[in-house]
Amino acid sequence: MKKIPGIYRRWTDSLQKYGYEPEELVFGVGNPNAEVLLIGEAPGAEEVAAGEPFVGKAGKNLNEFLSATGIARETLYITNVVKFRPYRVSASGRKSNRPPSKKEIALCAGCLEEEISAIVPKVIVTLGNTALQAVLGEEMRIGICHGMVQAVEPPVFPLYHPASIIYRPSLREEYARDMEKLRFYLKRKLLEVSYRVPFSHSHSEQEQGERKRND
Repeated sequence: MKKIPGIYRRWTDSLQKYGYEPEELVFGVGNPNAEVLLIGEAPGAEEVAAGEPFVGKAGKNLNEFLSATGIARETLYITNVVKFRPYRVSASGRKSNRPPSKKEIALCAGCLEEEISAIVPKVIVTLGNTALQAVLGEEMRIGICHGMVQAVEPPVFPLYHPASIIYRPSLREEYARDMEKLRFYLKRKLLEVSYRVPFSHSHSEQEQGERKRND
């Protein structure tokens, strides 16, 4: 099994070739033997300064919901699709976060694949569209499948990105409901899940149940 520190050393060297210095990179943190892997989009300014994912405002939202549902952050492994901060520069020279480009996502895709292979999670929780599409394909939409277990191997549980609550406070109640679904799923089914659906073809448990009822 590939070890996480070695993976990050190699990817630090690799990304330096594209102009990203080690101090700009934010790799994953947490329990390397975690059963649950959380994948976000990319670090922001606060994450780069701390060298750790989800320590800014979005991280505070994430911690709040984890705490409310009794999921201990220290039991998880948390990483991002892109390992450096994507940003735009205003006319005044101010940097602001932006969604990562397809090129940036592709540049870091191999690192994410190695993280998943090394950690061997029983469940992957994706946070937002970027992470969902990086794991399951560009046809996926968080607005459609959030809160629904995707029957792949390992199973994927999509959530809105915790930053979405900052920009859309109306999502707070829905996010709380999805987190409660996640808590229930991890408590009742984590040890018994055994999906055989190929990774490239995702269907939610709900969709599968509906098809069985209609057969």
